[in-house]
Amino acid sequence: MRDEEPVSSRPVRRGALWGAVVWTLGVLALLIVLPLAARNRLPEQVATHWSGSNPDGSMSLTAAALFPAGLWLLVALAVAAVLRFRPDQARGRAGAVLAFTGVLLTGAQTCIVRANLDRARWQDAAPMGIEVVLIVVAAGLAGVLAWLATRPDATAPARPGTPVLEPKAGERLVWLSQAANPWLQLLAAVMGLISVAGALVTAGGLAAADDWVSVVLFGLGSVAALLCSSVRVRVTGEGLHVGFGPFGWPARRLPPAELVSARVEQLTARQAGGWGYRVNGRGTTVFLRRGECLVVRTRRGTDFAISVDDAERGAALLNALIARTAGSSR
Repeated sequence: MRDEEPVSSRPVRRGALWGAVVWTLGVLALLIVLPLAARNRLPEQVATHWSGSNPDGSMSLTAAALFPAGLWLLVALAVAAVLRFRPDQARGRAGAVLAFTGVLLTGAQTCIVRANLDRARWQDAAPMGIEVVLIVVAAGLAGVLAWLATRPDATAPARPGTPVLEPKAGERLVWLSQAANPWLQLLAAVMGLISVAGALVTAGGLAAADDWVSVVLFGLGSVAALLCSSVRVRVTGEGLHVGFGPFGWPARRLPPAELVSARVEQLTARQAGGWGYRVNGRGTTVFLRRGECLVVRTRRGTDFAISVDDAERGAALLNALIARTAGSSR
């Protein structure tokens, strides 16, 4: 039996680009705004370096705001240059570098502000301890998650023109496609950045403790928007597999035995009931862009529609699988 052969795939990168832009500008703003927002509660010189747990170096307030911002801009420009000239090798790694460096710098800036808050001299800054370890761990985790979300899918190379209808005897085919809505991804990035900013401001002692409620709400909204902003669809001998969000999780699986038929429909946002994951009278719709949608009818009498590219091939392969499953069960 042959290995599974990809029938169709189309990478989606525009949403990742928007997310990188929002992240870059948001981190830049946080690095500058955090110390300046607390300037009335900080000494003229702020401690910026610690030997062990004791401060042994300082900068002016302006330098403390601009130095990490300049460092961040250099990192962002370097990543942009690598993406420009080596896009295939840099994809995935670029997201990891931006996530790791952004969390590391903003975390460090938050700790610096908190340590110097309401101190008369920089020499009186609070000692550093477990905060450093937590920042490094958080930065590493952010880098790993960003790499997992943006790495190239080596199992889904583009294969235009591959035959998809009736598989030959002893041959298995797999149809792969994906789609994303850059506006939902942008919304997720903005809400996530607001949540991160609120968390940093609160952790830095610049806001009341009950502001954590808003931080959590914006964070949950960001996660929800992110999960509804992209979809990965796969058709194999096991049926239809639909993964949501950048990690393809959570996922919905429909084996051929649970399906009646598959077809292609042209849908608008009004017909689908809106953008994102929608539940309506006709069933469930994952609507990310207007136009061609893969629609399957389940044995429960409901439809499941997903807006993806090359839906006609996916429907053709699904119908072949459904017919083969029905024939083998007789």
